[in-house]
Amino acid sequence: MSETKTPALQYRFDGPDDAPVLILGPSMGTTWHMWDRQVPELAKQWRVFRFDLPGHGGAPAHPAGSVAELAARLLATLDELGVQRFGYAGCSLGGAIGAELALRHPQRVASLALIAASPRFGTADEFRQRGVIVRSNGLDPIARTSPEHWFTSGFAAAQPAITDWAVQMVRTTDPGCYIAACEALASFDVRAELSAIGVPTLVLVGSDDQVTGPAQARTLVAGIPDARLAVVPAASHLAPVEQPAAVTDLLVRHFSTAWQPAYETGQHAIPAAPVKPVLAPPPPPVAPVAEIGPTESQPEAAVRPDRHDLGLKVRREVLGDAHVDRALASADAFSGDFQEFITRYAWGEVWSRPGLDRRMRSCVTLTALVAGGHLDELAFHTRAALRNGLTADEIKEVLLQAAVYCGVPAANSAFKVAQAVIREETTPQE
Repeated sequence: MSETKTPALQYRFDGPDDAPVLILGPSMGTTWHMWDRQVPELAKQWRVFRFDLPGHGGAPAHPAGSVAELAARLLATLDELGVQRFGYAGCSLGGAIGAELALRHPQRVASLALIAASPRFGTADEFRQRGVIVRSNGLDPIARTSPEHWFTSGFAAAQPAITDWAVQMVRTTDPGCYIAACEALASFDVRAELSAIGVPTLVLVGSDDQVTGPAQARTLVAGIPDARLAVVPAASHLAPVEQPAAVTDLLVRHFSTAWQPAYETGQHAIPAAPVKPVLAPPPPPVAPVAEIGPTESQPEAAVRPDRHDLGLKVRREVLGDAHVDRALASADAFSGDFQEFITRYAWGEVWSRPGLDRRMRSCVTLTALVAGGHLDELAFHTRAALRNGLTADEIKEVLLQAAVYCGVPAANSAFKVAQAVIREETTPQE
């Protein structure tokens, strides 16, 4: 069997060839140009490496649906270039990639800066809803509203050229890759692992950031053992663009004092005050786990994994956290066993089988619900179908097909329910 090669990322270098490497990671919807104002100063001391996310800035459109996959692609690119150890600064999704690298590959990351970042970005439902909107309406609605999320109102009004640049940057992103980036943020959650980040970390946030603001930044600082907070006044989510001088100064000071490449690699030293080396904490002890395997009294075929956790994960991904939370919260002594049953068997056994993808399973489910007249369930499975990648036109075709085999009255009721859900889910939020 041939091994599939991990797609490389689009990148560029600035600065001396023999300087230690400092990586700058972009946020979702931007390109490496968001760091243009930092590069001249940073490149005096570091070999600055910038990269584009898949499908951003004209990069090849190979979608990556998780932060772990994006980190793996970055490492594969660095491996090809012979870069082993580096400093890393990332904004928003770029910050999530940095946290992932520090957690899973601590030997590679020398020092870290997390900008406009969070251990969890909003809720999974919010990002999957954004994916539905992009799939239904394209990127234009997201592009038009990006400046109000990225910049303070005063900056956006005073800098129309930068505002237009931001809109065009989003507009030219590949929609499939943007949707995959939404899924990556939807599934990202390292709140329980922050204490394992063992490198010096600067947490930088704009004072007016409404996306990942000071509260999320303080969560990072509280959880990471060697972290300090910097709040940039009069800046929102894209602080490196809005307050370039302040961000550049903070990055220079952090990487100059929290990282000594000469000590690690023999490269020329960057002038810095002596600092006490920070060692990554040892991994927590793992409690012994009894092995489960076949015995003489328990044949191999009888050993089955517990499907509840997988079922809950799939159920949340398809139906959304809000819906599942409501269903589980309403369970009591009478209905709790039923919730356990559908989580374990409907979602853990059937929906998680490899034979059909989720789009096809949504088609089958919609048809069955029309046939049974289950309109309440049809509503939330229409919403699930949109999350699973079906378009409104494809749902319409499923219902038309169902009209032939399930009856026109059943399909008539189904169309009314599905139409209301589709309008609600695909209307851009201004």
